[in-house]
Amino acid sequence: MARRVRDESDFRDRASNKNSRPRTKQRPQHEDAETGLVTGVDRGRYTLLLDEDRPTERTILAMKARELTRNRVVCGDRVDIVGDTTGEDGTLARIVRIQERTSTLRRTADDTDPYERIIVANADQLVIVTALAQPEPRTRMIDRCVVAAYDAGMDVLLCLTKADLADATPLRELYEPIGVKVVVTRRVHDEDSPAGTDDGAGHGGHGGHGDEPGHNSSDEAEDAWRIEPLEAVRAELEGRTSVLVGHSGVGKSTLVNALVPDAYRATGVVNDVTGRGRHTSTSAVALRLPDTDGNPAGWVIDTPGVRSFGLAHVDVENLLKAFDDLDVVAEDCPRGCTHLDGAPDCALDDWLEASPEDEKAARTARVESFRRLLAARTGTV
Repeated sequence: MARRVRDESDFRDRASNKNSRPRTKQRPQHEDAETGLVTGVDRGRYTLLLDEDRPTERTILAMKARELTRNRVVCGDRVDIVGDTTGEDGTLARIVRIQERTSTLRRTADDTDPYERIIVANADQLVIVTALAQPEPRTRMIDRCVVAAYDAGMDVLLCLTKADLADATPLRELYEPIGVKVVVTRRVHDEDSPAGTDDGAGHGGHGGHGDEPGHNSSDEAEDAWRIEPLEAVRAELEGRTSVLVGHSGVGKSTLVNALVPDAYRATGVVNDVTGRGRHTSTSAVALRLPDTDGNPAGWVIDTPGVRSFGLAHVDVENLLKAFDDLDVVAEDCPRGCTHLDGAPDCALDDWLEASPEDEKAARTARVESFRRLLAARTGTV
């Protein structure tokens, strides 16, 4: 057998640290990235809407790029996406950037927890859904939600449900003096709907849609209800991005199903012993609010029921800025003034003392409301 003659094609260069090309720290600019709206988050997968309100509008599924590992993407975020953005089955795009947020609603586990949890981004309005009975309203929880919204620069709407069971006047008088809009709804038995169905506005889910996402047919109630006046709620939401928060059992998902008939948000019942509801919404989801003609008229972001709303992230001075008139008065307070009831030489007390008789009641209600919110933030109540 003839001996094989080696040539230059047989040469193999062994890699070494000395000759290896250093890894670049520069990242691609992704100039061809498309922009999408995050409408849902589920275990590391993100549902996005691309080309919103255009003929090419489509829904896609995406994951975060490695460089965003430490950055949380939430409902309402506007993000830049690369990869397969056709939206076809089995495709997965990649989120490479989170665009600047106009607002960020946050909460902490408690008032000492330094870790902030972002709930939603880019919302205009926080809608606090509270039942007037079954379960009983919790004003401290409402106060905390108001504080978080004001800190985020958002407007606040207090939506009181189940007015067929209790009077809404006490809560109106408590929150309207601090600029919180209040809308009241009641449940009306719908004789035309078959028992166990919801037809888009009821109390017990959507009959016949047990295979729809988020639906839980085991939680269906026996009777069907409709929400009135639904148009009053819709009028406060149109043209805006609103995030709904509230305790379990207050009727939040029922309200969402009425506002967005194809939402199919699971609804539950209130425990007769504890007076609390079950968590039926397990993840935040952004839903289009249709107008009377079926056209998009805003966004509603439904969130899971919450039982705590920590405010460790809120700066007290930011809370004061939400009250324009009181912020001006507080400029005359001594340095380090807490502005709480009983604070020495607080200018707010002097402002109340100098009130004209016809303004005294309104000023007193406003200062008391501000101090109640402040106490909720500082944990002095």
